[in-house]
Amino acid sequence: MADGISSFWGPVTSAEWCEKNYVYSSYIAEFFNTVSNVPGILLALIGLINALRQRFEKRFSVLHLSNMTLAIGSMLYHATLQRVQQQGDETPMVWEMLLYIYILYSPDWHYRSTMPTFLFLYGAAFAIAHALFRFTIGFKIHYVILCLLCIPRMYKYYIHTADVHAKWLAKLYLVTIILGSMCWLFDRMFCEKISGWYINPEGHALWHIFMGFNSYFANTFLMFCRAQQRGWNPKVAHLLGCFPYVKIEKPKTQ
Repeated sequence: MADGISSFWGPVTSAEWCEKNYVYSSYIAEFFNTVSNVPGILLALIGLINALRQRFEKRFSVLHLSNMTLAIGSMLYHATLQRVQQQGDETPMVWEMLLYIYILYSPDWHYRSTMPTFLFLYGAAFAIAHALFRFTIGFKIHYVILCLLCIPRMYKYYIHTADVHAKWLAKLYLVTIILGSMCWLFDRMFCEKISGWYINPEGHALWHIFMGFNSYFANTFLMFCRAQQRGWNPKVAHLLGCFPYVKIEKPKTQ
């Protein structure tokens, strides 16, 4: 939210959110919208370590790395409020959804090389087009369409999963995306009213936190489903009795 201050990064050139600029530091434009990405980075790191430690397919390591990249890009965007950094946040959002589409649909895709090739070229073309034309509403509509493409496959995985704990991962995925979306809309639609409140609920920062957990639950659920497809006898274990992760037992031949 503009407050007339042009600090270290210069004048604002990107879209703004309902948080006063440069309140806590001359180097961070939107403080809460910046630091709220830290949980997403840590959760993605936990997922990456688990994927590497148990030797999951490389696609899941790339997926966790993409979550980390997206969160870091979001931090840079909200810290600077510059147009280039905003595109550095938005373009990885599209790339990440293309990766989810690949992971969801590739097991039943008969022509193995065509899907990753098409998605790679599509992602590259979008990055170039977005840099040239700077989509606004078009970007949001495009992103929502990519998200909707994932829903039928996620539902199919859910109904074919018998494990109760794995189903809870899918439910937590759904709950966090609904809560996060409500926070995003609340912050965007009622900013004028929120600005007059004594305490700003920081809806966009809450969106970041919910989506960090959302990505972790989605990734963990997909790792479980993929391990089931590969016959790795997956189980949902809990770190410290509450934090879910997938534990597998590969056959000795693998």
